[in-house]
Parts: sequence; structure tokens; C-alpha cells
Amino acid sequence: MSCAYAGDERSYELTSIIPEQHHFASSHGDICYFEWGKPGDGPSVLLLHATGFHARCWDQVVAAFPDGTHVIAVDQLGHGRSAAPIITDWDDVAGATAELVQSLGIRFAVGAGHSMGGHCLVQVAASHPELVERLVLVDPVIMERAVYQNPPDYSATNEMVARRRNSWTGPEEMFERFKDRHPYKLWDPAVLRDYCAHGLLPDGQGGYRLACPPQTEASVYATSATVDPWPLIDAITQPVTVLRAPQLEQNGAFDFATSPTPPGLADGFANGTDVYLPDLTHFMPMQDPKRIAELIISG
Repeated sequence: MSCAYAGDERSYELTSIIPEQHHFASSHGDICYFEWGKPGDGPSVLLLHATGFHARCWDQVVAAFPDGTHVIAVDQLGHGRSAAPIITDWDDVAGATAELVQSLGIRFAVGAGHSMGGHCLVQVAASHPELVERLVLVDPVIMERAVYQNPPDYSATNEMVARRRNSWTGPEEMFERFKDRHPYKLWDPAVLRDYCAHGLLPDGQGGYRLACPPQTEASVYATSATVDPWPLIDAITQPVTVLRAPQLEQNGAFDFATSPTPPGLADGFANGTDVYLPDLTHFMPMQDPKRIAELIISG
């Protein structure tokens, strides 16, 4: 697949490989998802994004997939163009995604989940093994077992996230504000443009607001230990590839670029493979989408 931006930067629209936008009424709220291609002989690819992001952050990864790949990228509950309630349990996020995939009749997909998306993919694959034949966990937020027994205090992070700027004139202002800042300056500029172009919604007053409301994003962080994934990991028999970034010294009090993934996570799966990527950060799909695409396809 290949794509290019239109000349008018105000629109940030792709001139080719524009996905179809769909909606599904889950029991947890409306879920928006995007579809590239149609089901064929090969497995479909299911893409789940990280906290605070949206389905279209995968655009450049999808562009690097082989032509004809059928792809479903989900705006997970609370994000993008999906319903945005305050999240009280990560079970709800994964449950809405599982309902969507079941409704589409997709079986034995290749699933890839980044950060929170990796955690949710584990939930989906464990509870509905017929939906996912192979998992690629992209620096997932799956912490050591002990953390789920004694969860840390996330209040400082929650307060910081809840104060995110939520008023913008448009994607161009957002892009210009972020492009030279850590960690966004590490990203492929095309991914940052996708994030800005599809990460804002009209606010009804001539401006724009974040598609993931700050209070909703904060609630996702606040409930990140509500589902202990380790009993699920113990039950998963599908092949699992863990893409893991280094655990870096933080660049500021709230630096999300360091990896949250334990180095031994892959060993917890019956059929796990660890792929350490020391030159990338937690935002690896944004930094090197082509490389991540290759790893998703190859496993």
C-alpha cells in the first residue's frame, strides 16, 4: 500500500488508500472503526491503538502493509470517534472491541496492539481465541505481576493528563505546537500529521477539541490496573511476539517514551517471542511505521 498527502495542508487528507469509516453499537457504547480492503485469502489484521490516541495513528503502518491486506483499526472506547465515557474498567474497553470483531465475522486475525492496545488484545485473545490466531504486542502496558496486587498511585499522572490543552484552531496549529517537542519530535512527521488531522473534533464554536477528552484519557490511566492480565497470559496458546523498547531514564516527570513492558514478558506466554528494539521508544509505531509493519506481518 502507498499513500501521499494532498497539497492543501489544511485538510491533511490522504490522496489514496483512504479507509472506510464504520460504526458499531456495542453494549458499552458506539464504536468507530476504519477498514482498508476486503477480507480475502489471507488473515485480516486487527489494530488497537494506545491510550489517548486513535485508529488513524496506524495509517502509515497500514501504508507499508502488502497490497490487498484487509485491515480493521479500531477507535477504542473513549477515543477518536467512538463513545467517550469515563472509563472505570479496562474490561469495558476490551469487551467493546471483542463485540465489534465478533459482529464482523472475523476469525483468526493477526492482532497488533500498541501500549494499552496490547493489553486489550490479550483480553480479547484469551476470552475469544477464535478471533485472533497470532498476537503482536507493541510495547504493551502489561506490568509485573506484583503491580496488579498492589497498584501504584496514579493521581499525579491523572491530574497532569486531565489538564491537557483542549482547545485548538485546527490540525495545523496542533502539528506546529508538537513537532519540535519531546516525544513528538521523535516521530515520523507523517504519523504526527495523521495524529493531528484525526485527533481533533469540532467543538461547536468554530474551533476544535481533542477527540479523546482529557478527563476520559485520565480515567484510562487511573484504571490501568483494574484487569490483571497475567491469568489471561497463562491461558493464551497462540503465538505471541512482544516488541519491546528500552526502559529509559525519563526526560521529565511524565515522560511516556520509556517502555512499560517487563523484559521477561514474552517468557510468560506458552509460545512467546521477545523482539528488543533498543533504537526505538515506547512510540515505536510512530517512529518507524514501516519497520513495525514488517514485524506485524512477519510475526
